[in-house]
Amino acid sequence: MITPNHSGSAPSLASSSAAKLPVTLDTKGRVRVTKEQRRVILAEFARSGLSAAGFARQTGLKYSTFALWVQRYRRTKRSGRKPPLRLLEAVVPAAPASPALLLHLSGGARVELREVSQVPLVAVLVRALEKPC
Repeated sequence: MITPNHSGSAPSLASSSAAKLPVTLDTKGRVRVTKEQRRVILAEFARSGLSAAGFARQTGLKYSTFALWVQRYRRTKRSGRKPPLRLLEAVVPAAPASPALLLHLSGGARVELREVSQVPLVAVLVRALEKPC
């Protein structure tokens, strides 16, 4: 139930079994709360073990207002756990051509080596070319 104090500056929301919860009423009697007050109310709701409708009824809040608070709280809590998946385009520049080793063989043949793994193959080729046919 909403129970404003006599000064009207710091009313509170109270339940029969729960401690007083802070709220502010405007001139038309509507509930106005700060983010911190809303956090206190939502924490009390989590501790109470009541349904949202039961907690709203017990404290005197409109169910639609309280349900919106709970929905926003759960949405921010859920999004806080895991960031959304973001895909980015990766542009990889072409690797510069590695310098090649160019061998000029007798008879005008040329052999170009681009990788170290080709050395044993070229060695076998050169030995084979040394032998007469």
